[in-house]
Amino acid sequence: MTTAQIPNTLTAGKLPRAAPIAMLLGSLAVFVLGAYILEGAGVAGKVNWIGAVLLGAIFFVLLNFVVALLVEGRRQATDRLVTSLVTAAFVVALIPLIWLLETVLQYGLGTLLNGTFLNSSMRNVVGEGGGALHAIVGTLEITGIAALISVPVGLMTAIYLVEYGTGRLARAITFLVDVMTGIPSIVAGLATYALFVIVFGEGVKMGFAGSVALSILMIPVVVRSSEEMLKLVPNELREASYALGVPKWLTIVRIVLPTSVAGITTGVMLAISRVIGETAPLLIVAGFTTSMNYNPFNERMMSLPVFVYNQYVSPGTDAQFYIDRAWAGALTLILIVALLNIIARVVSYFFSPKLSR
Repeated sequence: MTTAQIPNTLTAGKLPRAAPIAMLLGSLAVFVLGAYILEGAGVAGKVNWIGAVLLGAIFFVLLNFVVALLVEGRRQATDRLVTSLVTAAFVVALIPLIWLLETVLQYGLGTLLNGTFLNSSMRNVVGEGGGALHAIVGTLEITGIAALISVPVGLMTAIYLVEYGTGRLARAITFLVDVMTGIPSIVAGLATYALFVIVFGEGVKMGFAGSVALSILMIPVVVRSSEEMLKLVPNELREASYALGVPKWLTIVRIVLPTSVAGITTGVMLAISRVIGETAPLLIVAGFTTSMNYNPFNERMMSLPVFVYNQYVSPGTDAQFYIDRAWAGALTLILIVALLNIIARVVSYFFSPKLSR
């Protein structure tokens, strides 16, 4: 009896599964160690680790393509090349995000957890101490009211465009929504200030005005995202509902919206994330203060973006305390956005149709 021979993957036109990983590690090791040796020999200055890793990654992409071309042929080599480029693009996209999170955590976490930052305001604080409670409350109230204004208006506009809109009016609305999407935030702040000056007079500053300014920026984002989600609902579902005698408005409420609720929720969270960090319009219409203000319809109201800006550009005698509070405010803002997105994921999971999970 002849024992069947195990084919060698290198000669059978197939690279071993671990070959790309080995080539990647080898490429990185060669360039990093090479840079270290050059530094030790005095040929080069201080080692640029980022540059060495980048050169190693480029060399790996080329080496992977050449080896695959020799062993597996042009088709598989091209596939490996494109896979490497896509993976590299993903890693490059992650680098700024990871660097940003690491930097904010490094400089802001200590102040965030100092015991006073989250439960006190900046009233009568000129150096160490104080906190951003007034800014956190202001951000949540201003953004919450802006969402209450924007979500119904944006969602109903999207429903009209998808379910009812035809002709020139629908095209005009779509054009205006596209134009509003690119409006600079400072323009929204100026327009809101002009409106509130007509009603309340010169020098008006209040949290509700900030909500109106942010809603101008939120509405087009909600409209576009909701419109695309509603278009993804199959027409067969609508037709089946109509065939059973269900009116159009009830079909939209009971069939179309529940089917697209996951995408709509994600779009709303994107809109909130788009405006929660805006500074320019809130500086104009909401102003800033060092005291607590729970009433968005009366007097100035602080927000986290304005708090960070104010701490950075107007440091007192002990500038480091102000810089630390600015970093802590930025970290707080990131955590709020992350929490909102987690809530949106949970809502999408539990309220989306079971068949779509």
